[in-house]
Amino acid sequence: MNKVEKNQLEAITKLVISCMQEQQEKNSGFSVPVGVSNRHIHLSQEHVEALFGPGYQLTKKKDLMGGQFACEECCTIVGLKLRAIENVRILGPARKNTQVEISMTDARKLGINVPVRESGDIKGSAPIAIVGPKGAVYCKEGCIVAARHIHMSPADASACGVSDGEYVSVKADNERGTTFNNVKIRVDESFTLEMHIDTDEANASGIKQNDKVLIIK
Repeated sequence: MNKVEKNQLEAITKLVISCMQEQQEKNSGFSVPVGVSNRHIHLSQEHVEALFGPGYQLTKKKDLMGGQFACEECCTIVGLKLRAIENVRILGPARKNTQVEISMTDARKLGINVPVRESGDIKGSAPIAIVGPKGAVYCKEGCIVAARHIHMSPADASACGVSDGEYVSVKADNERGTTFNNVKIRVDESFTLEMHIDTDEANASGIKQNDKVLIIK
């Protein structure tokens, strides 16, 4: 083997190794812990007072990411034909608009057709009634099944090579071997790295709270 052939062989070898390493990194993915989101309610201050009394303020139980918190207060949600689910946790602080997030299984129990939406996108969503200790409210819209998504800090997004609003695929490397497509990336300084799925998605894929999944793009 002459010098030219040797140099060509070395160049090809380096290229093959580089491609193999790149494929290995792609397959290994970016690891993300999972938060399984149970049904919950976001209330406007007007509805807080309608349900709990004039001037009422929500009571913090546990801090969550992005300035949100789980409240001590719970309510009953009611669908068609007076089908109800009790003890649904409220998340604070109060929002501009009331929003109820449930699973597809909950929607069937309540007898309502609920769209899959991003949080805050409630225009034309399902109607729902909420019953509290001091009153009840009827929302003509506001009930959704939350679309799965991943919260990230800017540093995490940079490390993963993704940007706010991008959609990725995510793999659960367990017995069920589930791949989730159309998972939206949400980036904010206040966010902790976590993928949010609902209880239906978690049960179907065999995923528990704090299990790890991989972003495979």
